[in-house]
Amino acid sequence: MRRWGIVAVVGLALVGCNADSGGPVASTTEAPPTWPQPATATLEPAKAETLQAVLAKVVARYAANPGDESASRGVSAAVVTDRWVWSGAAGVDAAGTAIGPTTIMGVASITKTFVAAEVMRLAGQGNVDLDAPISTYVKHKLTANNATVRQHLAMLSGVPNYLPADYGRMDTAIKAAPGKSWTAEQALSYHSAPIGQPGTYNYSNPSYVLLGILIEKVAGKPLAKTLRTDLATPAELPRAAFQDGERPQSPLAADANPVCGKADDGYLPCRAIASLSAANGGLAADAPTVARWGYQLYGGRVIPANLVSEMTNGDGEYGLGTMLFTQRFGIGTAVGHRGVMPDYTSLLVVVPDKKLAIALLLADGNRQVDTVMTDFTAALQPLLG
Repeated sequence: MRRWGIVAVVGLALVGCNADSGGPVASTTEAPPTWPQPATATLEPAKAETLQAVLAKVVARYAANPGDESASRGVSAAVVTDRWVWSGAAGVDAAGTAIGPTTIMGVASITKTFVAAEVMRLAGQGNVDLDAPISTYVKHKLTANNATVRQHLAMLSGVPNYLPADYGRMDTAIKAAPGKSWTAEQALSYHSAPIGQPGTYNYSNPSYVLLGILIEKVAGKPLAKTLRTDLATPAELPRAAFQDGERPQSPLAADANPVCGKADDGYLPCRAIASLSAANGGLAADAPTVARWGYQLYGGRVIPANLVSEMTNGDGEYGLGTMLFTQRFGIGTAVGHRGVMPDYTSLLVVVPDKKLAIALLLADGNRQVDTVMTDFTAALQPLLG
């Protein structure tokens, strides 16, 4: 599904969530204890070799067959546990520059975990009612069907994703001005799909654009500043960049996005795309940052554990801003999120029972990152004790 980074993930089953409305949200299940501080000790070099070997194989497969969807010209990865941390990299970016563990890439829809966490935080403070219509906070033609805030978080809003023709018109506008800063309202103006009734699962980037507007209205600050102050700073994520309110730090993985052309404005992939997808896919970060965020968020260290439980509840494969991976990677029940762009593919996987967070970033778009993750977790298992 090529769409410059506002990834649409298909095949996810229906999710059902209900809670009493009014006041701070409360989990319907007992919240797990908060995890310990992330470790600072690094994995022993001899053990780390097995993880680095997985990355080397990903790049070697690409050299042998660039069309192999489980291969990539470049890859970085990071692991955060309560006992040790590790990061590594192999290969090159689209410009042929070597990838390092701290090379920043666009991580697309992993952004949704931040937006969902902030909405949950506001709900926990009593500033947002998850079961009130989102139109209570955001007046827009896409909020007129009375879908609740919770339904937008869970992809149950009845607001479908942008149509291919919508993206086509956006592409034309981006090509004309790749350095333009788009507003959320300008992005939503391209949406033309009919709005349905709430309750049926439909992965929706516009829902998260609307949630970004909600955050700005309730918090009274720009989205990037709110996410920085409330989430990234407490989680100690200085190398996360909420584009285009923030510009990512170097080193950056170069891309060859045809929509952005040769624009090199310091944003990934360019400012127009970064800004119009700010709330649903604008985050840029390196692998250690993504893994640390997963540990801090799902370990209950950034927002209260009962709110995290709300995010990870669901009968299908999507909770609230969170993908539910069950046993997909052979390492236990896991949560997290994927992200896809033309020149980047990313995956955050967190295994609560093991107090483990893993980030994989590929310097190639639309790749089978789940396959790479499965290979990686197979090598990781013996190191967990």
